[in-house]
Amino acid sequence: MSGNDASAVARVVVGVSGSLNSVTALRRATALARRLGAELWPVLAWEPPGGDPAARRAPAAGPLLQEWRRLAKQRLASVLHEILGPDGPGVPVHAVVVRGAPGPALVATADRETDVLVVGTGRRGLQRPFAARVSRHCVSHARCPVLAVPPSPLESELLSVHRRNTWHLRLDTRGL
Repeated sequence: MSGNDASAVARVVVGVSGSLNSVTALRRATALARRLGAELWPVLAWEPPGGDPAARRAPAAGPLLQEWRRLAKQRLASVLHEILGPDGPGVPVHAVVVRGAPGPALVATADRETDVLVVGTGRRGLQRPFAARVSRHCVSHARCPVLAVPPSPLESELLSVHRRNTWHLRLDTRGL
């Protein structure tokens, strides 16, 4: 894709896990696909619990892998239905479930120069070094433009409520 030629975008690839950040990225990717008249490619990457070495050692690896893949497909379909609704986004959708680490799976799916890869940037604060690995990998390795979507402002509010509930802190109602 050369310069600012947005009409050349054929696919908007977006990582979807069901997290609040991925939902924010999915919404942004959907709006971008509509605006550009591009196809929407939501991708859910999954790995067996314990990784591939653990899956290979499992006595019933075959049936377990099939079940995990089925669950991944079900999760992606559920997130898409919940976020995009029963009528869909108004653009062609090609949902993809990929076995592998999220960063490499997204980069491998968005393998055309005419793609745009949309990823959530992860959490802020102390957990950021761990949560931002996927977006950093995509920005560093993608062959196409990458749109890194910052966390939703709602996320910090939800984390605050979660901490308050976990620590059984009283809600400050003076400002209400």
